[in-house]
Amino acid sequence: MNLPSAAPVLLTRRDEFLERAIERLGAHPSDFREMMGQIAASPPTSPRRAAGVLLPLVFRALPSGGSVEEEEFRFVLIKRSRHIPQPGDLSCPGGMLHPFLDRLLRHLLTLAPLPILRGEARSHALRRGRETFRITTLFLTNALREAWEELRIPPWNVRFLGPIPTHSLVLFTRTIFPVAGLIDPPGLFRPNGEVERLLEIPLASFYREELFSRYSLEEATAGKSHDQGSRELPCFVHRDAGGGEEVLWGATFNIIVRFLEITLDYRLPDWRKGRIIRRTLRSDYLTGRRPA
Repeated sequence: MNLPSAAPVLLTRRDEFLERAIERLGAHPSDFREMMGQIAASPPTSPRRAAGVLLPLVFRALPSGGSVEEEEFRFVLIKRSRHIPQPGDLSCPGGMLHPFLDRLLRHLLTLAPLPILRGEARSHALRRGRETFRITTLFLTNALREAWEELRIPPWNVRFLGPIPTHSLVLFTRTIFPVAGLIDPPGLFRPNGEVERLLEIPLASFYREELFSRYSLEEATAGKSHDQGSRELPCFVHRDAGGGEEVLWGATFNIIVRFLEITLDYRLPDWRKGRIIRRTLRSDYLTGRRPA
């Protein structure tokens, strides 16, 4: 098996990993109810908004291929189009909560005989109490709707694994409510105009210390010196078969690390030893770039 030496063999064992992920995510404290309360109490002058995202996993053959045993789990991420906010960033499929539509669709998710919410994952969600179950399934519905819109992932092909702790953005007054799901069967993805390209990143890659770097960010402000106002964050560098690189940082990076910490007792490598990758956030980072 061609995996990094530090990566758990569990990443190549489909049923064992899924059982563990469902158990660990189900037992981990959820802050969904608390954060929804904070959002409801936010002032009308600067309301905090809620967004659901799906952290999609697939189980596919390793690049070398050859046998049924040579398979691994991968995250499916999108590279955002340059015409939408946060252009060029890697992210999970997802978007803002639609108060009416997502509440309506939630009833189909919870009441219809769909394979999305079943077994131990459903039992864990129910044990958290009625209100937390309602909020969790609301954001699961939100995430599935967005995954369908962005990638045409059929909701009935997604198996809910559990919620991941929320993540509040710094540049946006927004809190992300992530849920993890297995896409089975993976099928073919059909990205819409919000997606520049798709990436599949093996979970085992996050055990390769050399892929972690220091992401140095600064805003494009006139008259600002190179180091003034810059900050360093951990990032992960994905290298594709053609030698290209894509940088994973920010909210999606943190959501993935939290997922790995909960499910696999993961410890983030010392990213400060890595090379510095500098980026200046353009003035249109928050709004997207207009087509030329």
